[in-house]
Amino acid sequence: MIKAVIFDMDGLLIDSEPIWREAEKEVFATVGISLSDEMCFETVGLRIEEVVDHWHRQFPWSNRSKEEIAIQVVQRVTELIREKGKALPGVQRAIQSLHKENIPLAIASGSHYSIIHTVVDQLNIRSYFSIIHSAEEEEHGKPHPAIFLSTAKRLNVYPTECLVFEDSFNGVIAAKAARMKVIAVPEDIHRGEQRFHAADLILETLEDFSPEQLLKW
Repeated sequence: MIKAVIFDMDGLLIDSEPIWREAEKEVFATVGISLSDEMCFETVGLRIEEVVDHWHRQFPWSNRSKEEIAIQVVQRVTELIREKGKALPGVQRAIQSLHKENIPLAIASGSHYSIIHTVVDQLNIRSYFSIIHSAEEEEHGKPHPAIFLSTAKRLNVYPTECLVFEDSFNGVIAAKAARMKVIAVPEDIHRGEQRFHAADLILETLEDFSPEQLLKW
């Protein structure tokens, strides 16, 4: 029986994946790395520190620290969210319908707390979530299950009693590794990819979700 629902954030609640790509391209260009969309797709779902490590291993630079690059990306993402961040289809409806069923809700995101708080305020959804947790506090980011296990503990439920909504494959793998049910809502460009069949259910958008779907688990 599902007793709590955990939402990823980037690319699920807010259309922020294009924002992340824009910010990463801008900032990494300052150290001579020209990122394409395809290159950015390689790191979707990872913490920004892991993204920076990934590109530093492949294209080492020395004129700026990795920490400085990570901070600048986070700052730029925050600015862009405030400028043009919008909820994805069905977000308000899905959150409100679960809230009406008195199901505890949490956000578990690989983003820094500064970005998470910017998003929940931008979308005016803070009041619906009893727990907001960032992988910033975890030793390992997704696809490691740590963030979901910690969130379940804070919700005071067993991992097997949780349902996770995820848009990224790394997030789906993390949720399954935590022994949770997971609904995948892939970004348009990844829709139809076979790997997402690792999820228990695949939806095109959150508009396709109804609380009755929880009864199947």
